[in-house]
Amino acid sequence: MRSPAALAAEGLREVRRVNPLVHHITNSVVTTFTANVTLCLGASPVMAPSIEESPEMVEAAGVLLLNIGTPDRAQIESMLAAGRKANGKGIPIVLDPVGAGATRLRTEGALELMRELKLSVIRGNAGEVMTLCGKSGAVRGVDSTGAEPDRQAFAELSRRTGAVVAVTGPVDFVTDGKREAAVEFGHPIMGRVTGTGCGATTIVACFVGAGGKPLERTVGALAAYGIAGKLAADKCEGPGTFVPFFLDALASLSEESQSWK
Repeated sequence: MRSPAALAAEGLREVRRVNPLVHHITNSVVTTFTANVTLCLGASPVMAPSIEESPEMVEAAGVLLLNIGTPDRAQIESMLAAGRKANGKGIPIVLDPVGAGATRLRTEGALELMRELKLSVIRGNAGEVMTLCGKSGAVRGVDSTGAEPDRQAFAELSRRTGAVVAVTGPVDFVTDGKREAAVEFGHPIMGRVTGTGCGATTIVACFVGAGGKPLERTVGALAAYGIAGKLAADKCEGPGTFVPFFLDALASLSEESQSWK
């Protein structure tokens, strides 16, 4: 596999060339932020959470993003309806199991989506993904408790579901069950701003929606996201000024990997 920086540059070029429509069924906390992340990368966002239109909307999309950050049963039913339509059309699905392990609704909802739909990528923190692997006690609220990640379990989850599994943290880990990669870009301040984890899922969806192999696209997406975070952290004064610098950094990322340091 090529370097994360090279994969980031390639994926970014494809996103800007293809301009995929990213259909988000996501949480109310991050809607504006993730829409802006999508736009800054060169993709197009649409937020269509209602079951009355979500299956219809996904037919025009390049990718479907499912994020359970503020779940209710109606939202999960809409995700299932849109997801089944996406599967029938060959449209990739990216799942963010936000807070899986914290409550029964979140855990059972994420497991149901994983069981009923063919997913292309699962992106979460270590605690959330460990919950999907059948391990408990790794999540508090929507945050990982810092329990030791189990890479073998993550690879097995990938083999069992057929989805690329991306576990983000100080060092991101990505696997398709056979191959794996570590992505070391990023900055600690990103963990102090609401929505940056959901934004990571968004950039993965943008890259996957532009076509290509999900493993390479996911590695490239997380590398691009991390380098933008580092660039923004170098300029901001704290969490409050980080977000505008971060969006600017995403929009100005070079498509040449040799410029990434």
